[in-house]
Amino acid sequence: MQALEEIVEDFNALGLKDRLNLLLEFSDALPELPERYASHPDLFERVEECQSPVFLFVEVDQDDIVSLFFTAPAEAPTTRGFASILKSALDGHSVREVLEVDDDFPSKIGLSDAVSPLRMRGMRAMLARIKRQVKEKSH
Repeated sequence: MQALEEIVEDFNALGLKDRLNLLLEFSDALPELPERYASHPDLFERVEECQSPVFLFVEVDQDDIVSLFFTAPAEAPTTRGFASILKSALDGHSVREVLEVDDDFPSKIGLSDAVSPLRMRGMRAMLARIKRQVKEKSH
């Protein structure tokens, strides 16, 4: 998946400090929820493994295309950044492509030395929940 590969390349082309800055750029780029979901927090699943309150919701359309939606507080830039990376990499791709993503993708972006193991576990948990919801909702 090209978007995923480009993110991995972008992060690994940078030094550690610049990787953190790129993570912050992703954090700032996490889109707001569309109006149809903004007033329906009941649809979202909390990712309990994350230290900060992050919630996600997956849509799979009739053509098996995946759409991802996240909420994470502005004061949790690492969590928001991880959510934004996953949205950028997976949103708009097919069910098959999303399910084929390596479960250890989070370690491939070169942030293991920059953020705590607990935060990396949170990103892996986000990916696992995305995949589970995709399986449940695919046609």
